Amino acid sequence: MMTRRFLLATSAVALTGWFGSSGFVWAAADPFTVTHTDDEWRKLLKPDQYAVLRQSATERPFTSPLLNEHRPGVFACAGCDRGLFSSETKFDSGTGWPSFWAPLDDGAVGTTRDSSLGMGRTAVHCSRCGGHLGHVFNDGPKVTGLRYCMNGVAMTFKPATA
Repeated sequence: MMTRRFLLATSAVALTGWFGSSGFVWAAADPFTVTHTDDEWRKLLKPDQYAVLRQSATERPFTSPLLNEHRPGVFACAGCDRGLFSSETKFDSGTGWPSFWAPLDDGAVGTTRDSSLGMGRTAVHCSRCGGHLGHVFNDGPKVTGLRYCMNGVAMTFKPATA
């Protein structure tokens, strides 16, 4: 017999599995080609990278060395080395996080709905490993009108070769 307590308990378990602790809606079968166990991710990443990429944390604004990186090159995922953004699309948004008006290519990043902290936002993740990168907003430059506001700690920079 289904009781109210049973329905509440199973609903809570289902919601926890569906939304996780971050508020992201992740499908159960996301096709990420780079996968690791939680212990492996902890060994591969620095603590601040793990917090952002695997736990959807946010770095403090104006703390990333990549904020002031202006050389030609590519910004890549710190978790799997997938190229994410070209320096040609980087701009100063004044927010304190590296910002871009477009990804490197159509398959570089994916998005999910983020309802954490009672806000409705669009989270951005690496298409190869699923690592959380930041959020995308509709207040960017006229080129696309988008602002990919990324956590610098979630990325590395590869300078262009001459």
